[in-house]
Order: sequence, then structure tokens, then C-alpha cells
Amino acid sequence: MNGAGQPRPAASKTDRPDANPVRTVDGGTRTLHIRCGSDIRGGLRRAGFGGAFLEFSDPYCLGPVRNSGSLLHQRAAFLAAATGDPEADLQDRLRKELTGLRRAGEFPRVVLWFEHDSHDQLILARILAELSELPAATELSLICIDSFPGVQRFVGLGQLDPAQLRSLWPQRVPVDADMIDLGCAVWAALQEPSPLGLHALAHGGTPELPQMAGAILRHLQELPWTGDGLSLSQRLVLEVLTDGPRSGAALFREIHNRREPMPFMGDLMFWHMLAQMSAAARPPFRQTAPAGTPWPQRSLTLTETGQALLDGRNDWLLCGPRERWVGGVEIAAADPAGGTARQWRWNPEFERPVLAAAAAPGG
Repeated sequence: MNGAGQPRPAASKTDRPDANPVRTVDGGTRTLHIRCGSDIRGGLRRAGFGGAFLEFSDPYCLGPVRNSGSLLHQRAAFLAAATGDPEADLQDRLRKELTGLRRAGEFPRVVLWFEHDSHDQLILARILAELSELPAATELSLICIDSFPGVQRFVGLGQLDPAQLRSLWPQRVPVDADMIDLGCAVWAALQEPSPLGLHALAHGGTPELPQMAGAILRHLQELPWTGDGLSLSQRLVLEVLTDGPRSGAALFREIHNRREPMPFMGDLMFWHMLAQMSAAARPPFRQTAPAGTPWPQRSLTLTETGQALLDGRNDWLLCGPRERWVGGVEIAAADPAGGTARQWRWNPEFERPVLAAAAAPGG
């Protein structure tokens, strides 16, 4: 997946279907392939697909997705802060992606290529909501998998070679009204300031889109947890550091390749998470590196604050972390003097969001 990749507008000259569609897998019908990244674009070409390709890759699993103001400007500002890219360029990229999506009806056939994680599934929800008014004559289908034969730890479609990608073509399923309705419901719930709507959708099951429920539940685990105030991703970072200092690169590999139950975060967003954790008033790890050293080369060591968090003797929201968002849910630091403000957290015992206050250190 490539949550911060560059856009590729639909139907550009270089992405037009092969002049001789008979020789292509998707030949005979002008086809638009939509993917939440650029990782399989070359593979589809080498596999013999001749259709146009649209990357729609804003990672809604991270940062604010609020039902207020301009979503495009919200997202561009977040991505600029996370990646360092100019905000104006990111606005242009997001605008082009959305324009390409809204022109999907110009193609007789549209195919969505996705996998099971929250990065993909939440983008899929947005796409389905946008395509709810697609012309009836357009053939809309979905390829969505959570495993592949012979791949021991399946993370995403980008792992597959051209022959493997080609083998997925017969597995595509028509997108029906129930799938569209679920996508619309998930997209609307994601933007709400309460996580209860999203949880209700996942708790009730999502047979229309079987991978959606698990992706939503993993997304909600990015809320601060009751007991320590850490998200699951933040906790995994600290747990790895209990084994000793790690470079940023080694930390990312360990979590992505072994510990994360449903990998959804690319390296750029991982570095942003580390930067936000490091900027807290009481950071859970310290860095050893010259100023300006890229995150992959920095050495990180667990601090006493970090160990206290893992031991349940402190609450991360009392350590002065930066504000962050889980969709439409704002996660603000608690007042260290009081810490009584209740906000949404994830309760792992009951596997649901609850309103709870930060626990006092040692409490």
C-alpha cells in the first residue's frame, strides 16, 4: 500500500486501454482499475491488464476525518504535517484523485482492488459512497482478499507477482446495492465525533463486505485504551523497545513484519507517529542521533515513562502528548493537574469504545 504516494488521474493518455484489447486480460471492455496505492500498477501491466489505473490513496485510517469544514483541506493539512510535502501540492493531488473517481462512470467497467486492513477498507468505504450514483450501465466489481495461497504472512496485494495478480481476475464479485449501502454507512460513521456508530456496524457483522468488520475494530483500537491511554500501535512500539534500543528502521520492520495483527501503516506515517510520541512533554522513549538524522537511522531507547506506561502505572494522556484524531474522534491530552475529562477510549475487556477519564499515575 502507498498511503502517501503520488496521484495518477483516471484516463490519462498513458493509462488508456491497450490499442489491441483482445490481447489483454481485461480486453473487450474499457476498464478502470482503482487501487488505494500505486503498488500493483506495474504488476497489472505486466500481468496483461490494459485498462486505465486510478490511485485513490488518502489514508483515512490516520488523522482527522471530521464531518465539518472542508475534508480536502483537513486531509491536506494532516498529510503535509505527516510527510513534509507542500500542502498546496497535496490539495492538488487529493482534488485530482477525487475528480478521477467521480469520472469513473465514463468507463463501462470499473474494478476495485483491495485487501482487508483498515487502510484499504476505509478508503473502500469512501469510494463506494462516491460511486453510489454510478450509472446502472457501468459494471462495478470488487477484488478483495485477506490471504493468498503460498504467502505465509499476507499483508497486501503489493506482495503478489503479475501471475498471482492475474489469477485474482476470475474472483472479482459484482458490487451490489447492499455493499454500496454499507460503504455509505461506514463512511458516514467514520466522520462522527463518537465511535459508537462505527462499532455498531462492526459488531453487527458486515457480510456484505466480509473484511470490513475486522478492519473497523482494528481502527477503533487506535483509540487510547483504558488503563494506559496508549493506542495499540503506540503500545507495540514500546513493547519492542523493552528488548533494548532499536533503530527506527528495525522498529518498523519488527512491528510490520511480526507484531502488528493487521498491518495498515506505511513507513512515512510510522515516522510521523514516532515524531508525535517524541514531542510529548514526557516522551516514552529517547533518541540518540545527531540533529536532522532521518527516523530510520535514529536509535530509540525506552524511558522510565515508557516503562511506567507498559506497567499500567501511568496514563499516556497525562504525559502531554500531541492532539490526534481517530477518524472524527478527537484525542486530546488530559489535564495533568486534574485528568478528569472523559473521552472516548477502547476497552479491551469488552472490546468496545467507552467514555472514560485518564487514570491517575499509579492508580
